[in-house]
Amino acid sequence: MLTVSYYALIPAAGSGSRMAGQAPKQYLALAGRPMLWHAVRAVCVPPVESVFVVLAPDDKTFATHDWSAFGAKLEPLYCGGETRRDSVFNGIVAMHSLINPDDWLLVHDAARPCLPKADLQSLLKESESEPVGAILAVPAADTVKRAQKDEGGFMRIAATEDRTQLWLAQTPQLFRAGLLADALRQARGSVTDEAAAVESLGLKPRLVAGSRENLKVTYPEDVAIAETILARRR
Repeated sequence: MLTVSYYALIPAAGSGSRMAGQAPKQYLALAGRPMLWHAVRAVCVPPVESVFVVLAPDDKTFATHDWSAFGAKLEPLYCGGETRRDSVFNGIVAMHSLINPDDWLLVHDAARPCLPKADLQSLLKESESEPVGAILAVPAADTVKRAQKDEGGFMRIAATEDRTQLWLAQTPQLFRAGLLADALRQARGSVTDEAAAVESLGLKPRLVAGSRENLKVTYPEDVAIAETILARRR
């Protein structure tokens, strides 16, 4: 029987412009640690053997923080690209001598510091016999409107979507390393997550129900919510 391993990859080469801060968003302080530290901690658990963090080539901030809690399991890769797709693909290329094509790769957002342990366990368990891969996601709870711009430049409602068929994608997203590399290599345009790249191959990744605690810190008001979640866990 083929033995496969689990690895995690966190793209962290972005600037986080929507946070309107001076430092890259992944280094924003949360509960006394950089946000990236919490994201690493969330996936640096068994059965994950190593966590690779993809950084911008000129990143000088990572080395100024204390990552000793993760020991040799944390590996920075200074090969980030202009887009998420580029950073993840570059990271897989940099890892190729350390992992096998059939190994599982968890891709997690640096801006999701509050991933619950139960959500990660559900993703791993429900993917044990999954041939394509799977992602954490939550069903859309709000009414979803499709928009279009009118002649005056104002946004108008073009249609109301059937939210019963809509899910909000989260991370981690779990795929075989070889499959994900092929999907990203062939990806056209700006794919915003790994599942979209895999879908472009005609495959249908599985949806695993996550939770709303696994929020993505995108806007300044999200910081207080993340702080509250992390404080409660302490």
